[in-house]
Amino acid sequence: MNSSETIRVLIVDDSPVVRRGIRAVIESEPSDPPIEIVGEASSAAAALNDVQLLRPDVVLLDLRLPDDSGLTVCRQLRQLLPKTCILVLTSSTDNQSVYETVLAGAHGYLLKEIDPASLIQAIQDGHAGRPVFTGQVATSVLNVIREQQGKPSEASRVDLLSPQELKVLAAIAAGHSNKEIAELLGLSTNTVKNYIANMFQKLGVERRAQAMALYLSSRQSKPDN
Repeated sequence: MNSSETIRVLIVDDSPVVRRGIRAVIESEPSDPPIEIVGEASSAAAALNDVQLLRPDVVLLDLRLPDDSGLTVCRQLRQLLPKTCILVLTSSTDNQSVYETVLAGAHGYLLKEIDPASLIQAIQDGHAGRPVFTGQVATSVLNVIREQQGKPSEASRVDLLSPQELKVLAAIAAGHSNKEIAELLGLSTNTVKNYIANMFQKLGVERRAQAMALYLSSRQSKPDN
């Protein structure tokens, strides 16, 4: 298979035991396209250096690093390689960490107890441009939005969207790729990209995960018909 079809992954975690475990899982689980571990980093500084040298497709990033916050690393990685998928892989389950991760631009939030098959699927989904959040994580985002003042008004930005943009946003929240959205709505892929660009501008977001959080919050704030 052509090497360009391989998903290249960088693991960022300060624990060598955790890095070894993630590598063992990825290298032992079947995947199509194949997944290759191209490097491991144990600190924020090493991660920022390695991502520029190795240019991975996906970064598995722990939030707790010895020299800086994983959230800071996430923001910096987004600036260095905006097309690289960042999946936070951590043991932290508090609502604020999940919400701040979404705002930092991560494509997904995974817990370290994730089973091997789900980890492989998450890497594939993230690489394909799908936001990777479990139901538990999505609920955490909603909890913080409800707790913080001003967040309901942010969710109300969804009301600015056209009916077609709402359909596209709903499909994003359901985890569909641009190609799948195009097929579902009978549109071209370029048209879907244009809808998403306009929608992101109206919502004031940059990432699909951020748009998904606002969509879920808007649905949560409306009474059932």
